[in-house]
Amino acid sequence: MNYNHKDIRMTWVDLDDTLIDFTANAHAALVLMYQAEPILQQLFPSAEDWAQRYERHNMALWAKYNIGQISRDFLRMERFRLPLTDAGLPDSEARRLSSRYDTYYLDLLATRKRLIPDAIPLLETLRRLGSSIGILSNGFREVQYRKMDATGLTPYIDIVVLSDDIGINKPDTRLFDYAKTRTAFSQSTSHLMIGDNPDTDIAGALKAGWSAIWYNRNNTQATQPQDATQIST
Repeated sequence: MNYNHKDIRMTWVDLDDTLIDFTANAHAALVLMYQAEPILQQLFPSAEDWAQRYERHNMALWAKYNIGQISRDFLRMERFRLPLTDAGLPDSEARRLSSRYDTYYLDLLATRKRLIPDAIPLLETLRRLGSSIGILSNGFREVQYRKMDATGLTPYIDIVVLSDDIGINKPDTRLFDYAKTRTAFSQSTSHLMIGDNPDTDIAGALKAGWSAIWYNRNNTQATQPQDATQIST
């Protein structure tokens, strides 16, 4: 690795798809929605078709949200409205359903318990090495704490900082600077970020002067961010 772990006092870990298997949990929640909602069964030929259409729009919207091009409220409306209108539902009805589906989906998501393999051993190792542990996430406050409780992560976490706290997302360095002020460690070199997204987790941490480990879960061929250590499964 390109840093001495003895210099690290605070390790920040991204939550979704770094500790929690968000991809699998979200897909499961979408399938449960489809099974419970006759209107979805009328509009989409299968749960997989519904989930894929939602996921395509959601991914594109999150890419814009992460760089501040759209608001959280816009994202939360559009990620359901767009697949519904794609399937032929009138816009007014799609908006009505989207408002309800947003809460329904987050409630289902909060109960899913699948973790990334070795998530708990990672946190146990960090604790054994003497590091404090924080969560640094762009996820929504309404669901992130509930997800940590459901998956058993909460006892391992010393501090949680969400983009919702200040209305600024990773990779903006202001979020990383804010997170640093929430700790007793004023030196940027005392902070390490572990995350699965090279464009948000890793790029933002490095620009803030932190060390970074890119968890390249899917062994993607994306260029490794300069000065970041990479681990893969």
